[in-house]
Amino acid sequence: MTQTAARRQGHTVTVLAGCFAVLLAQVAYSLPGALNGTFQQEFQTTGAELTWITAAFAIPMVVLELTTGVIGDLFGRKRLLQAGAALTIAGSVICYAAGTVQVLWIGQVVAGVGAAILYPISLAMLAAVSTSQEARSRAIAMWAGFLSAGAAISPLMGGWLAEDGGWRTSYLVVIAASVVSIGITQFAADSAAPEGRKLDVPGQVTLALGLIALLFAATQGSEAGFARPEIIGAFAASVVLLGAFVVIELRTEVPLLRLTIFANRAYAVVAVATVIGMFAFLATCYSMSIWLGAIQHQSALNIGVLFLFIQGPAFLLVPVVSHLIRNFSPRWVLTGGFALIAVSGIWCSTFDVHDLDWIRFIAPMLALGVGFALTVGSITAVAINAVPLRLAGMASATTNLLRDFGFALGPVLIAAFAVSRANGDLTQGLGPAIAASGLKPPYTEVAGGLAQQGGAMAVNSMPVVPGAGPDLPLVPMPDSLRMLAFESLGSAYNLAFLVAGLCAAVAAVLTLAGLFGSRPADLADAQ
Repeated sequence: MTQTAARRQGHTVTVLAGCFAVLLAQVAYSLPGALNGTFQQEFQTTGAELTWITAAFAIPMVVLELTTGVIGDLFGRKRLLQAGAALTIAGSVICYAAGTVQVLWIGQVVAGVGAAILYPISLAMLAAVSTSQEARSRAIAMWAGFLSAGAAISPLMGGWLAEDGGWRTSYLVVIAASVVSIGITQFAADSAAPEGRKLDVPGQVTLALGLIALLFAATQGSEAGFARPEIIGAFAASVVLLGAFVVIELRTEVPLLRLTIFANRAYAVVAVATVIGMFAFLATCYSMSIWLGAIQHQSALNIGVLFLFIQGPAFLLVPVVSHLIRNFSPRWVLTGGFALIAVSGIWCSTFDVHDLDWIRFIAPMLALGVGFALTVGSITAVAINAVPLRLAGMASATTNLLRDFGFALGPVLIAAFAVSRANGDLTQGLGPAIAASGLKPPYTEVAGGLAQQGGAMAVNSMPVVPGAGPDLPLVPMPDSLRMLAFESLGSAYNLAFLVAGLCAAVAAVLTLAGLFGSRPADLADAQ
């Protein structure tokens, strides 16, 4: 084999390894999307416990991906990519064997650390073996296509397997895919870029702890109450830690995150719109999953089909979006995409929770998917074009962090809002509902305690009221209590859809007005 042929083969295998790795990461990340209802019924979770299944994966993914990128640059990417797949195996094994929701969280955390490696390292490996801008563009487009494919097939696979009571089998599929990823990567070309790179340990620690404290307070506060001392303490800790992160990044010679790029107006506008818009996107996805799965107890397969309408456009429209970005102002592409996400959320907010027709979600989910397809590629294009070439890598990495931060905020904040409101409505109507239930003491006290401790989600899903002692049998959950919880959750998630839609509308207005007249700026003085 000639040297040129060997180089071409190495390029092909490396691209395949990177694309399969991001497919694996996205399958692992998206899997709970169709299974929230299944998890809720099997583990009898409260609203906050259900939210943590998704958040446990997203938080380590967000807070570690900048650092794993630096580690790959310093010490080589090939073995690190294999380590990411190995962590995905470990996390999936834990999830497969989980007997409680707490064990499922642990598995999600481990798999989330694996994804924090797989996402940035797979893309960096593709860029390193691409010898021209055209080759790099093709490789990145293929990488994005595999990412979208993973997001589309994962909920569908999970929903299909859950139909036969085998949701755990989904994690066996992830394990098998991880083994394949490790094998392919063994034949890929290694790469590194240690010049000018350095681990920013203080920055990483303060950023990670600050974000974890913030997301913990938002999630737990929805059920425990935002006025509780531990919740207030967590919010205060997040402010202090994130403030310390800003100070550290402004003073260190090699920052984890170059904050001075936010001095560019176009970049700052896109950064803010990215967090708001991606929050709105995933908040709408998550609310749909909870609405159909955990509230209406519909088929996980139905939810998986809807995720196909959400993620399918991002895969099918790659060449169209690429053409639009090259030939039209990204300002209009971004604005149109965020507007479609807004339409989806506002549309879903008009649905009646008593209507079990899941087909009506197809049109708004398709609008959501097209909106996401238009925005996800344009965000990176605008961010990179807004800064000098020497800062393109930092701009791209920072934009990825902001996008994933918006993704992480989506389920956490929207669930915190909806669960808090639903539980408040349940508490307000609890007395009359128990009075109309026909329950006799001590079952009235047990039912009241169940509602207070587990919230609307627990009452909506439990078929019985436990006996108050060993000599008292289980009794059916009264219709009055179940209906109160059901309608409280429906009303709360109607508002959640509306909030998500309005946030996307804010992002659309922000890009439309904020990018008017913007042009690339030289940030030489901002370094």
